Amino acid sequence: MKSRRKGKKQAISALLAAALALALAGCSPDAGDDVVTLSFLQFKGEARQQFDTIIDEFEAANPDIRVVQNQVADADTTIRTLLVKDRAPDVMTLNANGGFGRLATAGVFHDFTGDPVLETTNPAVQEILADLGNKQGEVNSLGYVNNANGIIYNTEIFEQQGLEIPETWEELFTVCEKLQAAGITPFYGTLADSWTVLPSFNAIGAYAAQDGFFDKMRAAGREVGPDSAVSFQKDFDEVLQRQAELFAYAQDGYRGKTYDDGNAAFARGEVAMYMQGIWALAPIQAINPDIEAAIFPYPALSDVPEDRLLVTGVDVTVTIAKDTPHLEEALRFVHFLFEEDVIAEFAASQNMVPSVIGAELSDDPALQSVAPYFDDGRIAGFIDHQVPSSIPLDTTVQQALFTGDVPSALATLDNEWRKVAARTIQGD
Repeated sequence: MKSRRKGKKQAISALLAAALALALAGCSPDAGDDVVTLSFLQFKGEARQQFDTIIDEFEAANPDIRVVQNQVADADTTIRTLLVKDRAPDVMTLNANGGFGRLATAGVFHDFTGDPVLETTNPAVQEILADLGNKQGEVNSLGYVNNANGIIYNTEIFEQQGLEIPETWEELFTVCEKLQAAGITPFYGTLADSWTVLPSFNAIGAYAAQDGFFDKMRAAGREVGPDSAVSFQKDFDEVLQRQAELFAYAQDGYRGKTYDDGNAAFARGEVAMYMQGIWALAPIQAINPDIEAAIFPYPALSDVPEDRLLVTGVDVTVTIAKDTPHLEEALRFVHFLFEEDVIAEFAASQNMVPSVIGAELSDDPALQSVAPYFDDGRIAGFIDHQVPSSIPLDTTVQQALFTGDVPSALATLDNEWRKVAARTIQGD
């Protein structure tokens, strides 16, 4: 039943993408006068109104350009369909995930090398995009707004208990012990939803993945295993062990609780901490607008406070189709998007961190708590974006947290990596 539902969903997505391709085919040509029409694809339903406002302001200042916004939820499927039909939108925003990186590597996007906007964007954000993929020697997208992944904590509980932000693993476990002694549950676990194991895996795993771990994994390919230079079995044992230690401080019955359960419980002040990213704050605040929360990064595996990194995803990246017939107009629109006041207002509307250096940050305490890491370039990307989507990363980690059998989980990940390498690397 599950595979049939998935097949039906994929079929519906393909039909919707095809329908959008036809819609774009009807709206992207010029209006027939001196006005150039740009097709603009974006994937965030919650950002449609904000983009409408931006487009209105841009068109008022640029009366020779009309921008048509097309919002789709499944942008990854849609953009592939449009590319196949040679109907790529002129300008597009996409989530910077592994699929986006593979498209960029294929050379379907504009090269922004030398564009003055690059001088204004956070180089650490651009480095995350480069890690995902660019066509060799090119810069194929511009980071727009970024999320933050760490440990969300109830600042009121911390203040009431006299707790400081922990900077080492020992300090974090001490905080947990003090909370338990005060009758407060340290963490809310939500293992019923497999994807919810990934925020903490990404955050702790980012330390193990420094120094080109995934480049070395790709180079090792079919040889990945306990005896290769790098592997999950050699380098990620401590990552899963640390995750398991944190879940040991979660509430009873955490194996059967969902993401929605976790948001509701944190909003009600039932726990002090939550292993989620900043995206969880909106549904939490929808339940309790008065909740006081902020975020701190996980301690480094080295346990050196100065080594701590904040894991962030480039939630929205902006790019232009390589073969757009309206490059000059598309660049004018992109440059408008990256004006400080424009990007600052957009980022605030989405509770995100803008990529433009100097753009004003929302006064939300949670965003303010992560700002120094962006300012100092102490950020790292989501490592699950480096793992091929055919590898069951979330369910494998979830199973390890269910059973405590870390060695089997890591062996599974290495085995799945070898399978992918065997399918994708030219054989000898």
